[in-house]
Amino acid sequence: MLHLLFAHKLSHIDFSLPFKDPVLIFSVVLFIILLAPIILRKFRIPSIVGLIIAGVLIGPYGFDVLAFDNSIKLFGMVGLIYLMFQAGLDLDMNEFRRSKHRSIFFGLITFSIPFGIGVVVCYYFFHFNIMTSALISSMFATHTLVAYPIASKLGITKDQAVTIAVGGTIITDTLVLLLLAVITGAKEGNLDSLFWLQLGGSILIFIAIVFVTFPPIGRWFFKNIKDDNTGQYVFVLAMVFLAGLLAKLAGMEAIIGAFMAGLALNRLIPTTSPLMNRIEFVGNTIFIPFFLISVGMRVDLKVFLEGPGVIILSGVLLVVAIGGKWIAAWIAQKLFNYSKIQRNVLFGLTTARAAATLAVILIGYKAGIIDETVLNGTIILILITSLISSFVTESSGRKLAIENNEVAPDFKEEKERILVPISNPDTIAKLTDFAIMLKGQKAKEPIYSLTIVKDNSEAENWVPKSNKMQEDIVKHASGSDNEVNSITRIDISVVSGITRAMKEIAATDLVMGWSAKISATDRLFGTKVGSLIENSWKNIYICHFVQPINTTKRMILVIPKYAEYEIGFNHVAKKIHNLSVEAGTKVEVHCSSKTYIIFERELENIKSSIKVKHYPALQLTGLYTINKQMTKNDLLLILSARKRSISYEPYLDNVPAKLNKYFSNHNFILIYPEQNAVDWQDGAMHPGDINMVPIQEQLENFTRLSKAVKKMLHVKNKKKKDKE
Repeated sequence: MLHLLFAHKLSHIDFSLPFKDPVLIFSVVLFIILLAPIILRKFRIPSIVGLIIAGVLIGPYGFDVLAFDNSIKLFGMVGLIYLMFQAGLDLDMNEFRRSKHRSIFFGLITFSIPFGIGVVVCYYFFHFNIMTSALISSMFATHTLVAYPIASKLGITKDQAVTIAVGGTIITDTLVLLLLAVITGAKEGNLDSLFWLQLGGSILIFIAIVFVTFPPIGRWFFKNIKDDNTGQYVFVLAMVFLAGLLAKLAGMEAIIGAFMAGLALNRLIPTTSPLMNRIEFVGNTIFIPFFLISVGMRVDLKVFLEGPGVIILSGVLLVVAIGGKWIAAWIAQKLFNYSKIQRNVLFGLTTARAAATLAVILIGYKAGIIDETVLNGTIILILITSLISSFVTESSGRKLAIENNEVAPDFKEEKERILVPISNPDTIAKLTDFAIMLKGQKAKEPIYSLTIVKDNSEAENWVPKSNKMQEDIVKHASGSDNEVNSITRIDISVVSGITRAMKEIAATDLVMGWSAKISATDRLFGTKVGSLIENSWKNIYICHFVQPINTTKRMILVIPKYAEYEIGFNHVAKKIHNLSVEAGTKVEVHCSSKTYIIFERELENIKSSIKVKHYPALQLTGLYTINKQMTKNDLLLILSARKRSISYEPYLDNVPAKLNKYFSNHNFILIYPEQNAVDWQDGAMHPGDINMVPIQEQLENFTRLSKAVKKMLHVKNKKKKDKE
């Protein structure tokens, strides 16, 4: 009976090829996305190549399992737009700003060299007219970042070679698509002054809309829609496709708009945030694989059977297309002093042809500028260059990842452990996000969350509440693919519970929430936090967040004199670098010239590319001036010091009260860097503590003291003589 029922149900599904049932089509695609990379990984073939090959096999020119219909075209276009958006979002804006001239130069040469060679070959070898030669050559000049997911997976997207490859892509694709508009305009006879005026004006308006309006709109949305993770993701997706639509209205392709949207929203979506994790997960799981499969479905291998003409044409197209891109990468290597591995990564990323190439050729074919032979040869070019791009990027990218790790000593230091004590459910998300940003992308150590239950008669009632807060912080961190180790302590004192936990896990950093209940400066933060500062000499961050930290536009850092001599100064400098990179902000540093030189040196040691500007040192009175200049999009960071430490000054005792008074509506962090412990049993420094003071400072103090003694003796002798 069951067999007959099952057979009856099957009779309602059409299994004829190509499949037409939407559920069946989507199932086939999902199994391809799942199995193709797994199977081809056994043969050391990159997963991207596997998806393209799978597209060839199931496409209309293969076994005709799926038709290349509007649904495949839709998902393929969405995947390409998503890929370009993700490339703009992953771009290190600090590194891009530092290497923008290199990106522009590389974009120009990787466009002009293949284009120039192509025009010569097409015009003189194949005897095409100048318009056809220009159209085909523009196909040589363009490229698509098909292999970018490989670079992202290998963790080399911050390398300068990858940065200029991504930056160069926007230059080449923009030039190619503009050239396409010019060629089609010339074909239609519309190439007059009005054409140029409309094209130039629409492009300028598009750029202004995206880069002027998108960031403030995004900042407003993230500030007001804080806890709606689904809403944030849909908002980002809507802005991306709006940018794509605006690009098409401006006479460009949607992929240019998607890339521009990624750049415009880059600073608002930190790499370690849950939102970025969702964007990458959905893109790498569904949309981008759909695009790669759709590329393969366009390939018709039967064109090789049509005669030697297609084979010769395809061979020449391949040589010119691949050779032109290799020459551009070689020139960039020599001029920018890159390694051979970086050159190969640059070449691999810029070799593949897909979206823009198809757009150029299909529009040219429909307009009658090229014939079917060139169209078929281009399809072969897309397949082979995509394969070469994937193989070269996979091979060279692994070597580059190893090379970068070997020359990055900052990631081979002792493990850094961040402890986050939690007691207020309202601050869990904010403190967790800050701790994740503080940790940075490459650190694999989990975040440690701590709840303290006082050992009294109410302890049993507080344990379930404590467990609920621990569950919340684990759930929130999992959204950004970060691990949290939960710790619960029952102790008679919150301070002793935290200090014991720090010792047990060997914590290097303590992240705490700010307490606004400060009534006098002699009660620094109240007894709990004050006692923690006195009893723990590790790095402590006391955070006051009223706005999401990812909406920060500027970080203002105040460093006291001689803070560079504290043992935790270089550690704090790295953490400030991490915050700036994740938030995509510039840093204004208020400190002495000597301190700034050391701070700048620490950033150079970790090869930081953040934008830093130096201002003279500030004291307590200067905070009021900063308050008048700050906006709600700024983040104030103040390095303080424990009493009797090297950088301690009496005015630092009043900083907490001033922060409460002037900055209660702003984001700020009070930082106590790791410092040498001092014996607090008496009021003076011991002889053994003299090593804490720099030699230069000791000499300056000795000289100053000697002059004072001489002056005092001189005055005393003069008075004595006057009396005599």
